[in-house]
Amino acid sequence: MGKIIAIANQKGGVGKTTTTVNLAASLGVLEKKVLLIDADPQANATSGLGVDVDSVEKGTYQLLEHTSNALDTILTTDSPNVDLIPSHIDLVAIEIELVDKDNREYMMKQAIGSLKESYDYILIDCAPSLGLLTLNALTAADSVVIPIQCEYFALEGLGKLLNTVKSVQKIHNPDLDIEGMLLTMFDSRLRLSNQVVEEVKKHFADMVFDTIIQRNVKLSEAPSYGESIIKYDASSKGASNYLNLANEILNKNKETV
Repeated sequence: MGKIIAIANQKGGVGKTTTTVNLAASLGVLEKKVLLIDADPQANATSGLGVDVDSVEKGTYQLLEHTSNALDTILTTDSPNVDLIPSHIDLVAIEIELVDKDNREYMMKQAIGSLKESYDYILIDCAPSLGLLTLNALTAADSVVIPIQCEYFALEGLGKLLNTVKSVQKIHNPDLDIEGMLLTMFDSRLRLSNQVVEEVKKHFADMVFDTIIQRNVKLSEAPSYGESIIKYDASSKGASNYLNLANEILNKNKETV
């Protein structure tokens, strides 16, 4: 039985999509069968895995509308062992279209429940908001990874996200767990980056991953080539960081996977 992990933070630019794409690729090269669900209308995870967004006919939008079954929306990718349910700008309309529906927070859970038998890990790249799309992801997920940028405003809004997680646990998904907080865009030369790491670890202790994602030019370049960092430059610091994260998650879940 696979595990569903949402990657979520309502702040934009903290490394959600970078983390989702490269964690998926890293788990794939470690011989885990992975499905990435792009639940962001910007569709950056889709293009980041080399899929032309304009060519997408069936994806997360149709999945949540229940106009296509999950198997019909899955695409294979060039990353070993990684499949994709793509996104498209059409997904921006889903919040309005679902708002009057019964059990609107459970649309993704209902749509992908059967896929857990086919994958070791299902990763959901969430939109930078706490709207209905993210609520659907958290309701469907077994756990959530929270990327936190090593910047001045890193902790701003984190309390709101944690309150949302608690609310989802209370109302929709009592089994939702926090997989971990992931410090991203770390620059060891900056005192501020080191201060943010200290602050986050002081407040959240064991909830913080040991792995820290360092600032890396190759990580920034890879998406423009439609490739994960593993494919773009496997010898880079970014690839090493994400392989370490994948191993850390595998070790944490060794009793349940």
